[in-house]
Amino acid sequence: MFEQATATTLDVLYDVSHNLAKLEEHPVDGRLRTVCVHRKGATRSLPPHHPDVPHDLSAVGQPVLIPGTMGTASYVLTGVPDNPAFFSTAHGAGRVQSRHQAARHTDADALRSGLERAGILVRGSSRRGLAEEKPDAYKDIDTVIETSDRAGLARKVARLVPLGVVKG
Repeated sequence: MFEQATATTLDVLYDVSHNLAKLEEHPVDGRLRTVCVHRKGATRSLPPHHPDVPHDLSAVGQPVLIPGTMGTASYVLTGVPDNPAFFSTAHGAGRVQSRHQAARHTDADALRSGLERAGILVRGSSRRGLAEEKPDAYKDIDTVIETSDRAGLARKVARLVPLGVVKG
């Protein structure tokens, strides 16, 4: 679709799921066992040299992409050895308001103006869709990342700031 509309192609650099159930081998009670790891709102964070990490990423570990919000940072992390959560970490900040609550209490035009005043270009197909994703509907991403880092779930690599937002 993108190629047809723009006569341009995009290459996928990296893709990872954040809602899945997968059979994996992990040590449990001192023995390697096959277990079903269910990640809901979480993603894998495999360490360097893990056999499931692609060869070209082996030295650094699995990239972990943690999205923030339209108005806050996002992060790139990498997996670490001895992750106590079956090599899992959070996939995002997590909501403090439902989509319905956020949309009901948000002026989409004011939200768009505020983001644009902060230097963030905003494009969206609906005002409601934009309002549902307002930044303060989510937990503080910096706190979530610090917690993940301190808990030994993943290591911070880069902090990214938004320049533009496209909300479908």
